[in-house]
Amino acid sequence: MTTVQSNVDFPQLIAALGDAVVAADAEGAIVLWNPAAERLFGYTESEALGKSLDIITPLRFQQRHWDGYHRTMATGQTKYGHDLLKVPAVHKDGRALSIAFTVAMLFTADNKVSSIVAVIRDETSRFAEERNWKKRIMELEAQGVVPATAQPDAAR
Repeated sequence: MTTVQSNVDFPQLIAALGDAVVAADAEGAIVLWNPAAERLFGYTESEALGKSLDIITPLRFQQRHWDGYHRTMATGQTKYGHDLLKVPAVHKDGRALSIAFTVAMLFTADNKVSSIVAVIRDETSRFAEERNWKKRIMELEAQGVVPATAQPDAAR
Protein backbone atom coordinates (compact mmCIF):
# COMPACT_ATOMS: atom_id res chain seq x y z
CA MET A 1 0.00 0.00 0.00
CA THR A 2 1.30 3.43 -0.90
CA THR A 3 1.53 6.20 1.67
CA VAL A 4 -0.27 9.33 0.55
CA GLN A 5 0.92 12.72 1.70
CA SER A 6 -2.07 14.76 2.78
CA ASN A 7 -2.97 17.93 4.57
CA VAL A 8 -6.20 16.37 5.81
CA ASP A 9 -6.62 16.59 9.57
CA PHE A 10 -8.05 13.10 10.14
CA PRO A 11 -9.15 13.62 13.77
CA GLN A 12 -11.00 16.76 12.67
CA LEU A 13 -12.53 14.86 9.74
CA ILE A 14 -13.81 12.05 12.00
CA ALA A 15 -15.21 14.58 14.48
CA ALA A 16 -16.98 16.53 11.70
CA LEU A 17 -18.68 13.56 10.03
CA GLY A 18 -22.45 13.31 10.29
CA ASP A 19 -22.25 9.52 10.55
CA ALA A 20 -21.13 7.80 13.72
CA VAL A 21 -17.61 6.38 13.66
CA VAL A 22 -16.88 3.72 16.25
CA ALA A 23 -13.72 1.64 16.49
CA ALA A 24 -13.03 -1.25 18.82
CA ASP A 25 -9.77 -3.06 19.54
CA ALA A 26 -9.19 -6.78 19.05
CA GLU A 27 -10.80 -7.51 22.45
CA GLY A 28 -13.91 -5.49 21.64
CA ALA A 29 -13.19 -2.42 23.78
CA ILE A 30 -14.25 0.88 22.22
CA VAL A 31 -11.21 2.98 21.25
CA LEU A 32 -12.83 5.62 19.03
CA TRP A 33 -16.21 7.33 19.49
CA ASN A 34 -16.99 10.47 17.49
CA PRO A 35 -19.61 13.19 18.25
CA ALA A 36 -22.10 11.57 15.84
CA ALA A 37 -21.83 8.35 17.88
CA GLU A 38 -22.67 10.42 20.96
CA ARG A 39 -25.78 11.79 19.24
CA LEU A 40 -26.84 8.37 17.94
CA PHE A 41 -26.28 6.21 21.01
CA GLY A 42 -26.50 8.75 23.86
CA TYR A 43 -23.13 7.96 25.47
CA THR A 44 -20.46 10.63 25.70
CA GLU A 45 -17.01 9.79 24.44
CA SER A 46 -15.71 9.46 28.02
CA GLU A 47 -18.57 7.07 28.88
CA ALA A 48 -17.96 4.89 25.80
CA LEU A 49 -14.16 4.70 25.53
CA GLY A 50 -12.81 1.50 27.04
CA LYS A 51 -16.27 -0.06 27.32
CA SER A 52 -17.44 -3.17 25.52
CA LEU A 53 -19.51 -2.95 22.35
CA ASP A 54 -22.22 -4.55 24.52
CA ILE A 55 -23.33 -1.02 25.47
CA ILE A 56 -24.88 -0.64 21.99
CA THR A 57 -25.65 -4.30 21.18
CA PRO A 58 -29.07 -5.63 22.24
CA LEU A 59 -28.71 -8.41 24.80
CA ARG A 60 -30.45 -10.99 22.59
CA PHE A 61 -27.81 -10.48 19.87
CA GLN A 62 -24.66 -10.27 22.00
CA GLN A 63 -23.62 -13.93 21.79
CA ARG A 64 -24.02 -13.98 18.01
CA HIS A 65 -22.14 -10.66 17.76
CA TRP A 66 -19.21 -11.89 19.85
CA ASP A 67 -18.97 -15.22 18.03
CA GLY A 68 -18.55 -13.35 14.74
CA TYR A 69 -16.34 -10.66 16.26
CA HIS A 70 -13.84 -13.12 17.72
CA ARG A 71 -13.76 -15.13 14.48
CA THR A 72 -13.07 -11.93 12.54
CA MET A 73 -10.31 -10.86 14.92
CA ALA A 74 -8.69 -14.32 14.73
CA THR A 75 -8.76 -14.52 10.92
CA GLY A 76 -8.32 -10.85 10.07
CA GLN A 77 -11.19 -11.13 7.61
CA THR A 78 -14.82 -10.17 7.79
CA LYS A 79 -17.39 -12.07 5.75
CA TYR A 80 -19.24 -8.81 5.14
CA GLY A 81 -16.51 -7.06 3.15
CA HIS A 82 -17.92 -3.72 2.06
CA ASP A 83 -21.57 -4.77 2.43
CA LEU A 84 -23.98 -2.46 4.20
CA LEU A 85 -25.11 -4.22 7.37
CA LYS A 86 -28.50 -3.45 8.90
CA VAL A 87 -28.99 -4.49 12.51
CA PRO A 88 -30.76 -3.49 15.70
CA ALA A 89 -28.88 -1.50 18.33
CA VAL A 90 -29.71 0.05 21.67
CA HIS A 91 -29.53 3.65 22.90
CA LYS A 92 -28.22 4.55 26.36
CA ASP A 93 -31.81 5.19 27.49
CA GLY A 94 -32.79 1.65 26.43
CA ARG A 95 -34.79 2.46 23.32
CA ALA A 96 -34.34 0.31 20.27
CA LEU A 97 -32.50 1.66 17.24
CA SER A 98 -32.17 0.39 13.69
CA ILE A 99 -28.72 1.09 12.29
CA ALA A 100 -26.92 0.56 8.99
CA PHE A 101 -23.13 0.41 8.82
CA THR A 102 -20.03 -0.68 6.98
CA VAL A 103 -16.88 -2.02 8.62
CA ALA A 104 -13.18 -1.82 7.91
CA MET A 105 -10.36 -3.81 9.46
CA LEU A 106 -7.21 -1.98 10.61
CA PHE A 107 -3.89 -3.80 10.94
CA THR A 108 -0.55 -3.31 12.70
CA ALA A 109 2.71 -3.08 10.74
CA ASP A 110 3.17 -6.85 11.22
CA ASN A 111 -0.32 -7.49 9.74
CA LYS A 112 -2.14 -8.35 12.97
CA VAL A 113 -5.62 -6.97 13.54
CA SER A 114 -5.45 -3.83 15.66
CA SER A 115 -9.08 -2.77 15.43
CA ILE A 116 -12.27 -2.72 13.47
CA VAL A 117 -14.00 0.50 12.52
CA ALA A 118 -17.69 0.96 11.78
CA VAL A 119 -19.27 3.94 10.03
CA ILE A 120 -22.85 3.95 11.29
CA ARG A 121 -26.06 5.68 10.25
CA ASP A 122 -29.36 5.81 12.14
CA GLU A 123 -32.05 4.08 10.08
CA THR A 124 -34.69 3.94 12.84
CA SER A 125 -37.18 6.35 11.23
CA ARG A 126 -36.74 4.93 7.74
CA PHE A 127 -37.12 1.37 9.02
CA ALA A 128 -40.33 2.24 10.92
CA GLU A 129 -41.74 4.04 7.87
CA GLU A 130 -40.95 1.06 5.63
CA ARG A 131 -42.57 -1.33 8.12
CA ASN A 132 -45.71 0.86 8.23
CA TRP A 133 -45.92 0.97 4.43
CA LYS A 134 -45.61 -2.83 4.20
CA LYS A 135 -48.31 -3.24 6.85
CA ARG A 136 -50.61 -0.83 4.97
CA ILE A 137 -50.06 -2.65 1.66
CA MET A 138 -50.91 -5.97 3.32
CA GLU A 139 -54.10 -4.43 4.75
CA LEU A 140 -55.11 -3.10 1.32
CA GLU A 141 -54.34 -6.46 -0.30
CA ALA A 142 -56.52 -8.21 2.32
CA GLN A 143 -59.37 -5.79 1.52
CA GLY A 144 -58.94 -6.43 -2.20
CA VAL A 145 -58.17 -2.75 -2.84
CA VAL A 146 -54.84 -3.60 -4.45
CA PRO A 147 -53.87 -6.89 -6.12
CA ALA A 148 -51.98 -9.31 -3.90
CA THR A 149 -48.27 -9.60 -4.51
CA ALA A 150 -47.53 -12.17 -7.22
CA GLN A 151 -46.54 -15.55 -5.85
CA PRO A 152 -43.34 -17.25 -7.02
CA ASP A 153 -43.79 -19.84 -9.77
CA ALA A 154 -43.11 -22.70 -7.34
CA ALA A 155 -46.10 -21.67 -5.19
CA ARG A 156 -48.58 -21.68 -8.08
